[in-house]
Amino acid sequence: MPNNASAKKRVRQASGRRLENRVVKTRYRGATKKLLLAIDSQEPADRVENLLTEAYSALDKAAKKGAIHRNQASRRKARLAARVKSYSKPVE
Repeated sequence: MPNNASAKKRVRQASGRRLENRVVKTRYRGATKKLLLAIDSQEPADRVENLLTEAYSALDKAAKKGAIHRNQASRRKARLAARVKSYSKPVE
C-alpha cells in the first residue's frame, strides 16, 4: 500500500495506463489471430492481404501509444509478413 501522496498518485496513473494498454494490446492480438486463422483456413490471398494491413495498423498504433516497443512491433510485423509470403507463394 502506498504511504505518501506521490505513491498514491502513481498507483492511480498505473491503473489507468494498464487499462488503456490492455485495450490496445487486445486489438492487435485479435487482428493477428484473425490473420493467422485466415491463413490456416486457406482463405483467398486478397482477404489475407487485407487482414495483414489491419494487423500492421493495429501494431503500429500500439507502438505509437507506447503499449509495446517499436522494435517489438517491427518484429511481429516481419514474422506476419513471412507467414503471408509463404502462404501466397505458389507450391511447386
